[in-house]
Amino acid sequence: MSLAIEMLKPSEAAVVARVALRDVNRAIDERILPEGFFSTDDGRRVAVIGCTLIAFYFDTAKRLTSDERLFTIREAGVRLRNLCTRRGALVSPAKEDWVVRHDFITIDLGPFVKRTHERMERLMAARDAVASDPEVLGGAPVLRGTRVPVHDVAASVAAGLPMDRILAGYPSLDANKVELAAIYAEANPARGRPRNSDELPKGAVVVADRRVPRRRTTG
Repeated sequence: MSLAIEMLKPSEAAVVARVALRDVNRAIDERILPEGFFSTDDGRRVAVIGCTLIAFYFDTAKRLTSDERLFTIREAGVRLRNLCTRRGALVSPAKEDWVVRHDFITIDLGPFVKRTHERMERLMAARDAVASDPEVLGGAPVLRGTRVPVHDVAASVAAGLPMDRILAGYPSLDANKVELAAIYAEANPARGRPRNSDELPKGAVVVADRRVPRRRTTG
């Protein structure tokens, strides 16, 4: 039985937990997460609340031993399970005791719960900001109300282009929509060969361009 409203794909869980995709898969393969916090039936899935435990495990690797982290996950897992059984919803970071004590160590999971909650809200906002219609660009995900491909915007962000240049290239967007596009694309990677991300995509407006001649090699 799912412990939250939904189970996330590994790529989505990586976004919510702010870890690499390989870390999510490791949490599943090595059974770092308690039983019920993940599923391998019909594809891998991670419960939303499991992202809190994944974030904690990998973010504290340099400060806590593996045994200390696993003990904390077991203790916190029981609390999370009980909360979701009672509420049947995404756990709120407020009004709960997230302190785990083990011998002489006291660990506060509150910041991890809060961060997971905030990132999940941003992921849901990103989903709402994106639409896919077979009649628009062949069904490619676009920002709602536009014909701007989400993965093209995300490629510009990943390439490190300044926000002002991205916005100049996509006048119909604002900074929030650019951020949501990047979140959506990270959670839903495009299939196939990635585009050359050091340029704005076709159709974007280039406000300035400075080309540097290639240096010829001798020999």
